[in-house]
Amino acid sequence: QVPGEPYTRVSLEEANEMLKNGEGVVIDVRRQDEYEAGHVKGAIWLPVDDVIPRFDELPKEGKLMFICAVGARSGLAAEYAAAMGAEGDRLFNIEDGTPSWISGGFPTSYGQEK
Repeated sequence: QVPGEPYTRVSLEEANEMLKNGEGVVIDVRRQDEYEAGHVKGAIWLPVDDVIPRFDELPKEGKLMFICAVGARSGLAAEYAAAMGAEGDRLFNIEDGTPSWISGGFPTSYGQEK
């Protein structure tokens, strides 16, 4: 964890392990066209600008693992979630982003498929 950040940065491998263990969910904060072009299998699509107004739609338990393309929007989304009262130990930023997730061969879905 980087001092001053209300979340923990994780690698693709760490995030995949947490998903496999049922520890939480991935929240994709990219635009709809980006999401539909390929996303983490089972990810919740919630654009970064909707994190605050739609915060109540996020799971109340488990880890919230935010992802975007390169880690910038997802970091912002994690900060928004912290500002809305989510505990820091539940917040994670998947650093490498979705294109790396897909090219790494991790479980991926396309279009509107979860």
